[in-house]
Amino acid sequence: MKLSMVKPARHSRSGELLERATLALRMNRLGEAEQLASEVLRAERGNVLAASLLGQSLLAQNRPGEAITPLEKAARRSSDPPLETLLAIALASSGQRDAALAQLRKTTARRPFFPPAFRELASQLAKSGENEQAIATLETCLAQTPDLVELQMDLGALHLGRNERIRARAALTKALAVAPGRPDVLALLARIMLLDGEYASAADAYRQALAERPDDGMTRAEFAVCLMEMGQRDCGEANLRAAMRDRPQLLFFAIHSLAAPRHGRFFLRPSAVTKFLQDETR
Repeated sequence: MKLSMVKPARHSRSGELLERATLALRMNRLGEAEQLASEVLRAERGNVLAASLLGQSLLAQNRPGEAITPLEKAARRSSDPPLETLLAIALASSGQRDAALAQLRKTTARRPFFPPAFRELASQLAKSGENEQAIATLETCLAQTPDLVELQMDLGALHLGRNERIRARAALTKALAVAPGRPDVLALLARIMLLDGEYASAADAYRQALAERPDDGMTRAEFAVCLMEMGQRDCGEANLRAAMRDRPQLLFFAIHSLAAPRHGRFFLRPSAVTKFLQDETR
């Protein structure tokens, strides 16, 4: 009787701790999430959720090396694809790229497919310039799960990075058919239209994306370029000012944006661009 009562109580306690750890992670209270997940793992070494929460909290604190051991132990016990993928992220983030790739290849060989593992493998391959392999990885998964928007987006971005704009457009069009109005898809598709000189269509797509994400600085900056290419210089410069506000990292993009269009401006010094963009009276 005592044993049967103690066991549920322990699991009830673990469940409560895991709920608190999950909430702490969502609220970005990373130290608290780490502490709570660690407490559960000390009592239940094979608890997959506790290992996952601990790994996520350590990764978010930029401590990937510390995340490897608990994730590795739990992954060996469970063969859980999400946990294995998290382990691969920790390995890659700590500089162990070969081990990360080996783990991801093992996970992507499992059935049924776990798409996030394919995304991570493609991402790691692309980072090292192995774009053809990255594309093949995504296409393998998409052959079985064609309606996954994130994979179509990744594929479109990889094709765009190789300046294969027709293929990029095809992938993003499929993504948009599954998720109409999704702003990140619209913004990437608008970039292709901008590059292809389809300024009116690009502007419409940018407007739709910005209606959902008005604080997306890069999308607004690209929209500004589109407007200036269409001869709407005042409106374009106003949008560029809005994009630059509190985003100094966009300065060199702004310099190019002002100078490149047919109806643009040219400045001799970056400081002159900054002053021009900060002048709200224009």
